[in-house]
Amino acid sequence: MQKINIVRQWTRREFMKAGGMTALAMTMGGCAKNPVTGVNQIMLVSEEQEIAMDKQSSPHQLSADYGLTQDGELNNYVAGVGKSLSDKSHRPDMPYSYQVVNANYVNAYAFPGGTIACTRGIMLGLDNEAELSALLGHEIGHVNARHTASRMSSQMVVGTLAGIGGAFIGSQYGNEWGALAGGLGGAAVGALLASYSREDERQADHLGMEYMTRAEYNPDGMTGLMEMLNEQHTNQPSALEVMFSTHPMSSERLATARKEANAKYVGAKEYSIYRERYKDNTAALRAIEPAIKDLQVAEKLMREKKFGQAEERCAAALKVAPNDYTGLLLMAKCQIVQEKYAKALPYATKANDIYPTEAQALQLSGLLLVKSEKYEAAFESFDAYEKQLPGNPFTVFYKGYSQEGMGHTKEAAQEYVRFLQQVKQGEQAKHAYYRLVEWGYVKGEAKPVADPFVGLV
Repeated sequence: MQKINIVRQWTRREFMKAGGMTALAMTMGGCAKNPVTGVNQIMLVSEEQEIAMDKQSSPHQLSADYGLTQDGELNNYVAGVGKSLSDKSHRPDMPYSYQVVNANYVNAYAFPGGTIACTRGIMLGLDNEAELSALLGHEIGHVNARHTASRMSSQMVVGTLAGIGGAFIGSQYGNEWGALAGGLGGAAVGALLASYSREDERQADHLGMEYMTRAEYNPDGMTGLMEMLNEQHTNQPSALEVMFSTHPMSSERLATARKEANAKYVGAKEYSIYRERYKDNTAALRAIEPAIKDLQVAEKLMREKKFGQAEERCAAALKVAPNDYTGLLLMAKCQIVQEKYAKALPYATKANDIYPTEAQALQLSGLLLVKSEKYEAAFESFDAYEKQLPGNPFTVFYKGYSQEGMGHTKEAAQEYVRFLQQVKQGEQAKHAYYRLVEWGYVKGEAKPVADPFVGLV
């Protein structure tokens, strides 16, 4: 059995010393030339680290957003538009990838290594390909200007960034069951997708228009995008909660887009907006728009704890799109918060059958199987989840909990040790620690074990 290291709190003296060491590192070599402005700036995060953080964290966020759309043609279409922009950007050699995710809320986001995602909610709000190019160009702008790396450097964020879920999960579902609703999150997503500053947004807007016009898109696409977002925020503010919390919007940004389109980029007005091409490539998505709208309302009702009404909306959505992965998982979650675990399991199981290569349904099914005390099946679900999406410590905990339920003390202890090497606080950590004490693997005082589902279900 491996030794468990218990992390203690830093003293003020130690914290100040660490801050001084960081400042020294910044002074000695923490500067880099911004690829957009050409100006030297404090930068403690290298390009290699940006890519590594992206590779570690982005799969968890994509899964929390119900995975990539199963419409391969739509994903290929968006990727083609994105590539036409990033090829003409300041950092064309970054490992960009462009995805449409199954989330219903309205947003797009970029990880620092070039993973860019648009939700199906925002895809329904766009009117033409030029608006799509503006959206993707804006996100490419954040990557090119290294906004995430710059923010992390200025905040002296070094070492391990902990947390599950992130800005999206918390604002969608609230703290009470946000971790479960988001697929139990993972790996510093919140730190990488935190809110940009207004100055970052302005720069990303400028870069987005520059890249889209270089790729021969009409700059009115940026104006149209801004108009759509402002209009939706006025008419349906809850639909853009996440978008506006991570991408601060203002009438000034819309005015600037109009001014640039009509002055600096007026010559690009001859380029097309490609409306028909956009409509053709999003036809399958728009065919289930009524279901997505119902699910958007259901999520709003769930945040308001109106679970019965939310269940009705989920049911209406599933009548339109009975095999919709997101709809099935939302219905399962709606049952869970009403403690109808037996009713929830078939929805989670069907979701997994429909989309076996997406991990969230496996995690949800595992939790429901644990609740039903079907520990062997639960372990199989968690084990499959970890193979598909490694790096989530809570998967490890529930593998141990399932082994414990089967009476496999040694195997459970191994998983609990692995979990405690990553997580030191919370009810799950208490459960794991006191079980190890009880079983004689750790010296300490045994105490009553807390409910390991607190904060998750």
